[in-house]
Amino acid sequence: MRPRSFAVVIAIGLVVVSCSMLVLEARTARQAIPQSRGATGTVILEQAPTDHSVPIPVEKLRGYYKDMDARTLQTLRMLEGVKFNVNIRRITNAETALVHPNTIDLWVVTEGLGTLTTGGRIENGKIVGGQSHPLKVGDVEFIPAGVPHGVSGVQGSITWLNIRWDTDWATKTAADQ
Repeated sequence: MRPRSFAVVIAIGLVVVSCSMLVLEARTARQAIPQSRGATGTVILEQAPTDHSVPIPVEKLRGYYKDMDARTLQTLRMLEGVKFNVNIRRITNAETALVHPNTIDLWVVTEGLGTLTTGGRIENGKIVGGQSHPLKVGDVEFIPAGVPHGVSGVQGSITWLNIRWDTDWATKTAADQ
C-alpha cells in the first residue's frame, strides 16, 4: 500500500471512531435525563423504589443542574412516588404564584438568591397580603398545603430541592398500626 493511501485509510478510520464516540456520548447524555414526562410535562428520571434507598450525591446534582441548563428545564423530577416526589427547581426569573390544595412542599435552597412570598391570596398570578423574606443557600422552607407561594427577586438564578407529598392519604386507624 502506498504511503498516501495508508494515510487516507487511517484518516477514514479516525473519522469513523470519532463519529462512533460522538454517537455514544449523545446516547449517554440522553440517558442522563430520560424522556419520560408526567401529566404536567415535568421530566421524570425514575419511579421511587419501595425496597431500597436512593443516594443522590452532590456531584450527581451538579450534573442534573448542567443538564437542566442545557435543556432550559425549570423542574426536574428525580423521584416520582405518585403521592410524593423529589424535584429540583431551577429558575432565573420570578414565577407565577401558585397554591397546592393537597400537597406540602419542603424546600432546601442549594444555589442562588431570591425572595419567597407566602400566605395571602393570589390575584392575577401575584400574591396579595402575604409575607415575604429572602431565600439563600442553606435555607429550608416548609410550605403547608393550601398556602399560596411564589418566588421573585431572583438574582441570576435560584435552585432548590423540592420534596413534596400529598395530604390526602388515607388516615390510619389504631388497628392498622
